[in-house]
Amino acid sequence: MKVLFICGKARMRSPTAADLAAGRFGVETDFAGLSRDADERVSVEHIEWADIIAVMEKRQKAKLSSQFGSHLANKKVAVLGVPDKFGYMEPALLELLESKLRKLLKARL
Repeated sequence: MKVLFICGKARMRSPTAADLAAGRFGVETDFAGLSRDADERVSVEHIEWADIIAVMEKRQKAKLSSQFGSHLANKKVAVLGVPDKFGYMEPALLELLESKLRKLLKARL
């Protein structure tokens, strides 16, 4: 299973989620951001690669749909509901993500 994690700038939440999911759940992961100044900007190639796409916030799902709508037709896009207030690999972020990822990936593993 291939999971793409998306946040704003691909600096804190999505790289943390990708590292956690790969290490704890054994899935292939990648991450990207939706902002123009994202460290790794989401692309059509990212979308096509993924089996599941997980965004951190509802507004990011809307932005993703407006930018890549036609490429999302057969994709599972989940909103994790993780606010932009954490640092990379911050313990509170790891704890929050672990429970959300367990629910997201449980049905797929």
